[in-house]
Amino acid sequence: MKIEGIRLRNFKSFHNVEIKDIPAFCVVVGANGTGKSTLLDVFGFLKDALTSNVRTALHKRGGFKEVHTRTTRGPIEVELKFRFTATIGNKTREPLATYTLAIDETDGKPCITREALSYRRGRYGRPWRFLFFENGQGDAVTNEYADVKDESELTRERHELKGSDILAIKGLAQFRRYSAAGALGQMIENWHVSDFHIGRARDVPDAGYAEHLSREGENLALVTRFLYEHHRETFDKILAAMVKRVPGISRVEVKTDEGRVLLKFQDGAFQDPFLVRFVSDGTVKMFACLVLLNDPNPHPLLCVKEPENQLYPSLLEELAEEFASYAGADRQVFVSTHSPDFLNAVDVDNVFWLVKETGYTRVMRARDDRQIVAFMQEGDRMGYLWNEGFFKGALPQ
Repeated sequence: MKIEGIRLRNFKSFHNVEIKDIPAFCVVVGANGTGKSTLLDVFGFLKDALTSNVRTALHKRGGFKEVHTRTTRGPIEVELKFRFTATIGNKTREPLATYTLAIDETDGKPCITREALSYRRGRYGRPWRFLFFENGQGDAVTNEYADVKDESELTRERHELKGSDILAIKGLAQFRRYSAAGALGQMIENWHVSDFHIGRARDVPDAGYAEHLSREGENLALVTRFLYEHHRETFDKILAAMVKRVPGISRVEVKTDEGRVLLKFQDGAFQDPFLVRFVSDGTVKMFACLVLLNDPNPHPLLCVKEPENQLYPSLLEELAEEFASYAGADRQVFVSTHSPDFLNAVDVDNVFWLVKETGYTRVMRARDDRQIVAFMQEGDRMGYLWNEGFFKGALPQ
Protein backbone atom coordinates (compact mmCIF):
# COMPACT_ATOMS: atom_id res chain seq x y z
CA MET A 1 0.00 0.00 0.00
CA LYS A 2 1.11 3.55 -0.68
CA ILE A 3 -0.23 6.99 0.11
CA GLU A 4 -0.27 9.02 -3.08
CA GLY A 5 -1.97 12.19 -1.88
CA ILE A 6 -2.92 14.13 1.25
CA ARG A 7 -5.37 17.01 1.58
CA LEU A 8 -5.69 18.94 4.84
CA ARG A 9 -8.20 21.59 5.81
CA ASN A 10 -8.23 23.42 9.13
CA PHE A 11 -5.58 21.14 10.65
CA LYS A 12 -3.43 23.53 12.72
CA SER A 13 -1.40 25.69 10.30
CA PHE A 14 -2.70 23.80 7.24
CA HIS A 15 -5.79 25.79 6.32
CA ASN A 16 -6.19 24.30 2.83
CA VAL A 17 -3.29 22.25 1.48
CA GLU A 18 -3.04 19.36 -0.96
CA ILE A 19 0.07 17.29 -1.64
CA LYS A 20 -0.05 15.08 -4.73
CA ASP A 21 2.10 12.29 -6.17
CA ILE A 22 3.86 11.59 -2.88
CA PRO A 23 7.01 9.47 -3.31
CA ALA A 24 7.93 6.42 -1.27
CA PHE A 25 10.64 8.47 0.45
CA CYS A 26 9.40 11.94 1.39
CA VAL A 27 11.67 14.50 3.09
CA VAL A 28 10.19 17.70 4.53
CA VAL A 29 12.21 20.81 5.37
CA GLY A 30 11.32 24.31 6.45
CA ALA A 31 11.95 27.03 8.99
CA ASN A 32 10.88 26.57 12.60
CA GLY A 33 7.14 26.91 13.07
CA THR A 34 6.16 26.19 9.48
CA GLY A 35 4.44 22.89 10.26
CA LYS A 36 6.93 20.07 9.65
CA SER A 37 6.04 18.31 12.88
CA THR A 38 2.36 18.95 12.25
CA LEU A 39 2.49 17.31 8.83
CA LEU A 40 4.05 14.16 10.28
CA ASP A 41 1.63 14.27 13.20
CA VAL A 42 -1.30 13.88 10.80
CA PHE A 43 -0.35 10.20 10.65
CA GLY A 44 -0.04 10.01 14.43
CA PHE A 45 -3.44 11.65 14.78
CA LEU A 46 -5.08 9.09 12.49
CA LYS A 47 -3.42 6.20 14.31
CA ASP A 48 -4.56 7.54 17.69
CA ALA A 49 -8.08 8.04 16.32
CA LEU A 50 -8.15 4.46 15.02
CA THR A 51 -6.71 2.75 18.09
CA SER A 52 -8.88 4.77 20.50
CA ASN A 53 -11.21 7.48 19.16
CA VAL A 54 -11.20 11.02 17.78
CA ARG A 55 -11.86 12.58 21.17
CA THR A 56 -8.71 10.97 22.62
CA ALA A 57 -6.62 11.87 19.57
CA LEU A 58 -7.68 15.52 19.87
CA HIS A 59 -7.19 15.56 23.65
CA LYS A 60 -3.58 14.42 23.26
CA ARG A 61 -3.04 17.52 21.09
CA GLY A 62 -4.75 20.01 23.37
CA GLY A 63 -8.35 19.54 22.23
CA PHE A 64 -10.40 20.51 19.19
CA LYS A 65 -9.67 24.24 19.41
CA GLU A 66 -5.90 23.66 19.49
CA VAL A 67 -5.97 21.40 16.42
CA HIS A 68 -8.47 23.48 14.43
CA THR A 69 -6.89 26.27 12.37
CA ARG A 70 -7.45 29.54 14.17
CA THR A 71 -9.62 32.31 12.68
CA THR A 72 -11.16 29.85 10.19
CA ARG A 73 -14.52 28.15 9.99
CA GLY A 74 -15.59 24.67 9.00
CA PRO A 75 -14.56 21.18 10.17
CA ILE A 76 -11.11 19.69 10.44
CA GLU A 77 -10.67 17.57 7.30
CA VAL A 78 -8.10 14.93 6.41
CA GLU A 79 -8.20 13.20 3.04
CA LEU A 80 -5.90 10.37 1.98
CA LYS A 81 -5.49 8.92 -1.48
CA PHE A 82 -3.93 5.47 -1.37
CA ARG A 83 -3.55 2.36 -3.49
CA PHE A 84 -4.35 -1.10 -2.18
CA THR A 85 -4.53 -4.60 -3.61
CA ALA A 86 -8.05 -5.95 -4.18
CA THR A 87 -9.30 -9.14 -5.83
CA ILE A 88 -12.49 -8.23 -7.69
CA GLY A 89 -14.18 -11.15 -9.37
CA ASN A 90 -11.22 -13.15 -10.70
CA LYS A 91 -8.93 -10.16 -11.25
CA THR A 92 -6.35 -8.58 -8.94
CA ARG A 93 -6.30 -4.80 -9.13
CA GLU A 94 -4.69 -1.86 -7.36
CA PRO A 95 -7.32 0.88 -7.35
CA LEU A 96 -6.69 4.41 -6.07
CA ALA A 97 -8.98 4.91 -3.07
CA THR A 98 -9.97 8.15 -1.35
CA TYR A 99 -10.61 8.26 2.39
CA THR A 100 -12.13 11.43 3.84
CA LEU A 101 -12.54 12.29 7.52
CA ALA A 102 -14.30 15.47 8.71
CA ILE A 103 -14.41 16.39 12.40
CA ASP A 104 -16.38 19.19 14.04
CA GLU A 105 -17.78 20.10 17.45
CA THR A 106 -21.37 19.56 18.53
CA ASP A 107 -22.41 20.93 21.93
CA GLY A 108 -18.74 21.32 22.81
CA LYS A 109 -17.90 17.70 21.99
CA PRO A 110 -15.91 16.47 18.95
CA CYS A 111 -17.80 14.33 16.46
CA ILE A 112 -17.12 12.81 13.08
CA THR A 113 -19.47 14.66 10.77
CA ARG A 114 -18.39 12.70 7.70
CA GLU A 115 -16.33 9.59 7.01
CA ALA A 116 -16.24 8.27 3.45
CA LEU A 117 -14.30 5.76 1.41
CA SER A 118 -14.54 5.42 -2.37
CA TYR A 119 -12.60 4.15 -5.38
CA ARG A 120 -13.03 3.37 -9.07
CA ARG A 121 -13.74 -0.23 -9.98
CA GLY A 122 -12.34 0.28 -13.48
CA ARG A 123 -9.94 2.64 -15.19
CA TYR A 124 -12.58 5.20 -16.04
CA GLY A 125 -15.74 6.66 -14.61
CA ARG A 126 -16.49 8.23 -11.28
CA PRO A 127 -15.48 6.53 -8.02
CA TRP A 128 -18.00 4.27 -6.31
CA ARG A 129 -18.78 4.91 -2.68
CA PHE A 130 -18.10 1.90 -0.43
CA LEU A 131 -18.45 3.54 2.96
CA PHE A 132 -20.26 6.66 4.13
CA PHE A 133 -21.01 7.69 7.72
CA GLU A 134 -22.32 10.88 9.28
CA ASN A 135 -22.45 11.51 13.03
CA GLY A 136 -22.05 7.85 13.95
CA GLN A 137 -24.50 6.37 11.42
CA GLY A 138 -24.07 5.19 7.88
CA ASP A 139 -23.68 2.30 5.48
CA ALA A 140 -20.99 0.07 4.03
CA VAL A 141 -20.98 -2.17 0.97
CA THR A 142 -20.99 -5.90 1.77
CA ASN A 143 -20.38 -7.31 -1.74
CA GLU A 144 -17.27 -5.28 -2.47
CA TYR A 145 -15.48 -8.32 -3.94
CA ALA A 146 -18.30 -9.12 -6.38
CA ASP A 147 -17.72 -8.49 -10.08
CA VAL A 148 -20.67 -6.13 -10.51
CA LYS A 149 -20.98 -3.72 -13.45
CA ASP A 150 -22.88 -0.85 -11.89
CA GLU A 151 -22.82 0.88 -8.51
CA SER A 152 -26.55 0.22 -8.13
CA GLU A 153 -25.75 -3.52 -7.86
CA LEU A 154 -23.77 -2.99 -4.66
CA THR A 155 -25.41 -4.19 -1.45
CA ARG A 156 -25.29 -1.70 1.41
CA GLU A 157 -25.61 -2.58 5.07
CA ARG A 158 -26.70 0.00 7.62
CA HIS A 159 -24.62 0.45 10.79
CA GLU A 160 -24.79 2.58 13.91
CA LEU A 161 -21.61 3.17 15.91
CA LYS A 162 -21.46 3.36 19.71
CA GLY A 163 -20.39 6.98 19.47
CA SER A 164 -19.97 9.74 16.91
CA ASP A 165 -16.24 10.04 17.75
CA ILE A 166 -15.44 6.46 16.63
CA LEU A 167 -14.02 5.73 13.19
CA ALA A 168 -16.22 3.40 11.16
CA ILE A 169 -13.16 1.74 9.63
CA LYS A 170 -12.06 0.70 13.13
CA GLY A 171 -14.79 -1.94 13.28
CA LEU A 172 -15.27 -2.71 9.61
CA ALA A 173 -11.56 -3.38 9.13
CA GLN A 174 -11.97 -6.58 11.17
CA PHE A 175 -14.15 -8.18 8.45
CA ARG A 176 -12.75 -9.62 5.22
CA ARG A 177 -15.75 -8.50 3.17
CA TYR A 178 -14.82 -4.82 3.61
CA SER A 179 -11.73 -4.88 1.41
CA ALA A 180 -10.75 -1.21 1.22
CA ALA A 181 -11.68 -0.45 4.84
CA GLY A 182 -9.67 -3.47 5.97
CA ALA A 183 -6.64 -2.46 3.94
CA LEU A 184 -6.75 1.10 5.28
CA GLY A 185 -7.33 0.04 8.87
CA GLN A 186 -4.49 -2.46 8.78
CA MET A 187 -2.17 0.12 7.23
CA ILE A 188 -2.91 2.78 9.85
CA GLU A 189 -2.69 0.28 12.71
CA ASN A 190 0.83 -0.70 11.62
CA TRP A 191 2.16 2.81 11.02
CA HIS A 192 5.10 3.91 13.15
CA VAL A 193 5.26 7.59 14.05
CA SER A 194 8.46 8.18 15.97
CA ASP A 195 8.67 10.70 18.78
CA PHE A 196 11.95 9.29 20.06
CA HIS A 197 13.28 10.54 23.41
CA ILE A 198 16.83 9.72 24.46
CA GLY A 199 15.81 9.78 28.12
CA ARG A 200 13.03 7.23 27.59
CA ALA A 201 15.38 4.94 25.65
CA ARG A 202 17.66 4.86 28.71
CA ASP A 203 14.86 3.33 30.80
CA VAL A 204 15.49 -0.04 32.42
CA PRO A 205 12.22 -1.86 31.71
CA ASP A 206 10.70 -4.75 33.59
CA ALA A 207 11.07 -8.11 31.90
CA GLY A 208 8.59 -8.31 29.04
CA TYR A 209 8.23 -8.82 25.32
CA ALA A 210 8.37 -6.36 22.41
CA GLU A 211 8.99 -6.88 18.71
CA HIS A 212 8.79 -3.26 17.51
CA LEU A 213 10.36 -0.08 18.82
CA SER A 214 7.73 2.04 20.56
CA ARG A 215 6.89 5.65 19.69
CA GLU A 216 9.20 7.15 22.35
CA GLY A 217 11.72 4.29 22.43
CA GLU A 218 11.31 3.23 26.08
CA ASN A 219 11.26 -0.47 25.06
CA LEU A 220 14.63 -0.36 23.26
CA ALA A 221 16.12 -3.00 25.58
CA LEU A 222 13.18 -5.38 25.07
CA VAL A 223 13.35 -5.08 21.26
CA THR A 224 17.11 -5.62 21.37
CA ARG A 225 16.60 -8.86 23.31
CA PHE A 226 13.92 -9.97 20.83
CA LEU A 227 16.31 -9.40 17.90
CA TYR A 228 19.15 -11.20 19.66
CA GLU A 229 17.04 -14.24 20.52
CA HIS A 230 14.85 -14.54 17.39
CA HIS A 231 16.64 -12.66 14.58
CA ARG A 232 20.33 -13.10 15.26
CA GLU A 233 21.39 -12.20 11.71
CA THR A 234 19.57 -8.87 12.02
CA PHE A 235 21.14 -8.23 15.43
CA ASP A 236 24.62 -8.99 14.04
CA LYS A 237 23.98 -6.64 11.12
CA ILE A 238 23.03 -3.83 13.52
CA LEU A 239 26.09 -4.52 15.67
CA ALA A 240 28.39 -4.42 12.62
CA ALA A 241 26.97 -1.03 11.66
CA MET A 242 27.43 0.26 15.23
CA VAL A 243 31.07 -0.87 15.31
CA LYS A 244 31.67 0.92 12.01
CA ARG A 245 29.95 4.20 12.95
CA VAL A 246 30.57 4.67 16.67
CA PRO A 247 34.26 4.71 17.62
CA GLY A 248 35.08 2.31 20.43
CA ILE A 249 31.85 0.29 20.42
CA SER A 250 32.72 -3.40 20.08
CA ARG A 251 29.70 -5.22 21.51
CA VAL A 252 26.06 -4.73 22.50
CA GLU A 253 24.49 -7.06 25.02
CA VAL A 254 21.19 -7.38 26.83
CA LYS A 255 20.68 -9.26 30.09
CA THR A 256 17.90 -9.84 32.60
CA ASP A 257 18.75 -9.06 36.21
CA GLU A 258 16.21 -9.34 39.04
CA GLY A 259 13.28 -8.94 36.66
CA ARG A 260 14.75 -5.94 34.79
CA VAL A 261 16.16 -5.94 31.24
CA LEU A 262 19.57 -4.28 31.01
CA LEU A 263 20.96 -2.95 27.73
CA LYS A 264 24.75 -2.54 27.75
CA PHE A 265 27.37 -1.25 25.32
CA GLN A 266 30.98 -2.46 25.38
CA ASP A 267 33.66 0.17 24.75
CA GLY A 268 36.88 -1.53 23.66
CA ALA A 269 38.94 0.66 25.99
CA PHE A 270 37.19 -0.68 29.11
CA GLN A 271 36.84 -4.15 30.59
CA ASP A 272 33.18 -3.93 31.64
CA PRO A 273 30.28 -2.80 29.42
CA PHE A 274 28.32 0.37 30.22
CA LEU A 275 24.61 0.46 30.93
CA VAL A 276 22.67 2.38 28.29
CA ARG A 277 22.06 5.22 30.76
CA PHE A 278 25.80 5.96 30.81
CA VAL A 279 26.61 5.99 27.07
CA SER A 280 26.45 9.06 24.86
CA ASP A 281 23.24 10.43 23.32
CA GLY A 282 24.66 9.83 19.85
CA THR A 283 25.35 6.16 20.58
CA VAL A 284 21.80 5.60 21.83
CA LYS A 285 20.27 7.51 18.90
CA MET A 286 22.28 5.65 16.24
CA PHE A 287 21.47 2.28 17.79
CA ALA A 288 17.75 3.11 17.95
CA CYS A 289 17.75 4.25 14.30
CA LEU A 290 19.39 0.99 13.22
CA VAL A 291 16.90 -1.06 15.24
CA LEU A 292 14.03 0.82 13.63
CA LEU A 293 15.38 0.51 10.09
CA ASN A 294 16.18 -3.19 10.44
CA ASP A 295 12.83 -4.31 11.83
CA PRO A 296 12.25 -7.91 10.60
CA ASN A 297 8.58 -7.05 10.06
CA PRO A 298 8.82 -3.51 8.63
CA HIS A 299 6.13 -0.87 9.07
CA PRO A 300 4.16 0.09 5.93
CA LEU A 301 4.68 3.73 6.86
CA LEU A 302 7.46 5.23 8.94
CA CYS A 303 7.49 8.85 10.16
CA VAL A 304 10.62 10.20 11.83
CA LYS A 305 11.17 13.72 13.11
CA GLU A 306 14.70 15.15 12.77
CA PRO A 307 16.73 11.91 12.82
CA GLU A 308 19.92 14.00 12.74
CA ASN A 309 19.59 15.11 16.38
CA GLN A 310 22.53 13.91 18.56
CA LEU A 311 24.33 12.43 15.51
CA TYR A 312 27.65 13.51 14.03
CA PRO A 313 27.17 15.23 10.62
CA SER A 314 29.41 12.77 8.76
CA LEU A 315 26.99 9.94 9.61
CA LEU A 316 23.91 11.60 8.16
CA GLU A 317 24.31 10.94 4.44
CA GLU A 318 24.60 7.20 5.04
CA LEU A 319 21.62 7.32 7.39
CA ALA A 320 19.55 9.16 4.77
CA GLU A 321 20.43 6.49 2.22
CA GLU A 322 19.23 3.81 4.66
CA PHE A 323 15.90 5.58 5.10
CA ALA A 324 15.58 5.71 1.31
CA SER A 325 16.36 1.97 1.10
CA TYR A 326 13.72 1.21 3.73
CA ALA A 327 11.13 2.82 1.47
CA GLY A 328 9.98 0.80 -1.51
CA ALA A 329 7.03 -0.57 -3.44
CA ASP A 330 5.12 -1.55 -0.28
CA ARG A 331 6.67 0.82 2.28
CA GLN A 332 6.79 4.58 2.71
CA VAL A 333 8.97 6.92 4.77
CA PHE A 334 8.32 10.52 5.85
CA VAL A 335 11.20 12.41 7.45
CA SER A 336 11.48 16.02 8.64
CA THR A 337 14.97 17.49 8.92
CA HIS A 338 16.98 20.61 9.66
CA SER A 339 20.22 19.10 8.36
CA PRO A 340 21.79 20.01 4.99
CA ASP A 341 24.10 17.00 5.47
CA PHE A 342 21.10 14.65 5.61
CA LEU A 343 19.53 16.40 2.62
CA ASN A 344 22.69 16.00 0.52
CA ALA A 345 21.85 12.30 0.11
CA VAL A 346 18.29 12.98 -1.07
CA ASP A 347 17.07 13.26 -4.66
CA VAL A 348 15.16 16.26 -6.02
CA ASP A 349 11.97 14.19 -6.45
CA ASN A 350 11.80 13.43 -2.73
CA VAL A 351 11.99 16.90 -1.17
CA PHE A 352 9.18 19.21 -0.09
CA TRP A 353 9.56 22.46 1.80
CA LEU A 354 7.08 24.39 3.89
CA VAL A 355 6.55 28.14 3.89
CA LYS A 356 4.28 30.07 6.22
CA GLU A 357 2.37 32.99 4.73
CA THR A 358 -0.21 35.12 6.58
CA GLY A 359 -0.32 32.47 9.31
CA TYR A 360 -1.00 29.48 7.04
CA THR A 361 1.40 26.90 5.61
CA ARG A 362 2.07 26.32 1.92
CA VAL A 363 3.82 23.21 0.59
CA MET A 364 6.41 23.60 -2.17
CA ARG A 365 8.17 20.81 -4.07
CA ALA A 366 11.81 20.87 -5.13
CA ARG A 367 11.22 19.23 -8.50
CA ASP A 368 8.75 21.98 -9.43
CA ASP A 369 11.49 24.63 -9.14
CA ARG A 370 13.31 24.84 -12.48
CA GLN A 371 16.40 26.44 -10.98
CA ILE A 372 16.82 23.73 -8.36
CA VAL A 373 16.30 21.00 -10.96
CA ALA A 374 18.88 22.62 -13.26
CA PHE A 375 21.49 22.81 -10.50
CA MET A 376 20.89 19.18 -9.55
CA GLN A 377 21.28 18.10 -13.18
CA GLU A 378 24.66 19.84 -13.19
CA GLY A 379 25.78 17.78 -10.20
CA ASP A 380 24.93 20.06 -7.30
CA ARG A 381 23.59 18.61 -4.06
CA MET A 382 20.27 19.28 -2.38
CA GLY A 383 21.63 20.25 1.04
CA TYR A 384 24.02 22.80 -0.43
CA LEU A 385 21.23 24.39 -2.45
CA TRP A 386 19.05 24.60 0.64
CA ASN A 387 21.87 26.15 2.65
CA GLU A 388 22.46 28.72 -0.10
CA GLY A 389 18.87 29.93 0.00
CA PHE A 390 17.37 28.36 -3.10
CA PHE A 391 14.43 27.01 -1.07
CA LYS A 392 12.66 30.33 -0.77
CA GLY A 393 11.39 30.96 2.73
CA ALA A 394 12.93 27.77 4.12
CA LEU A 395 16.49 28.45 5.26
CA PRO A 396 17.89 25.78 7.59
CA GLN A 397 17.95 26.79 11.26
